[in-house]
Amino acid sequence: MEQEKGQDAPPSTSPTSTPPLLPPPPPSSSYALFLTIMSKRRTWVFLFVLVYAILLVSSWNSLKSILSWYKYQSRSSSPSSCWPALYASVLLGAVFGLLSMVAALAVAVPATLVTWITIVVLLAFFGKPKRTLVLEGRKITIEIASFVFKILLKEGNLVAAVCAVLGYFAFVRKNSGE
Repeated sequence: MEQEKGQDAPPSTSPTSTPPLLPPPPPSSSYALFLTIMSKRRTWVFLFVLVYAILLVSSWNSLKSILSWYKYQSRSSSPSSCWPALYASVLLGAVFGLLSMVAALAVAVPATLVTWITIVVLLAFFGKPKRTLVLEGRKITIEIASFVFKILLKEGNLVAAVCAVLGYFAFVRKNSGE
């Protein structure tokens, strides 16, 4: 009786009992602030917009440099030469193709992650053992990543080709109009 009033009984040492869980150490204030900020949707929207703004500014600068190079080449070469227009249109197509692949990647990564998680969870629900689940998860990851990569390349090349053709005709039309 005295032991119950003054102190708690020592923890049981039986093999089936679980040791008492210790509370996690309190996070430092900067880490807690970082977690609070990163858990907000506004933060992720801001980061998304910031990355796309950087991409657009860099692509805009590269487009301006391509156009200034084309103007310089069209002045110095003969008006009947179509090579500067061809080079400039291929560069424009490459810039827009890369930009479209990056934009598609930003959408494809979360969708791919959700698909992968769904498949692995469904495999777990059907009673696959953990070892088999890990092996199947690796196979599925490789399969999904290769499929997404192939689609990104195909779509990026399509956008690049369309932009290159449109750019070529715009450059030739502009050159013949001058």
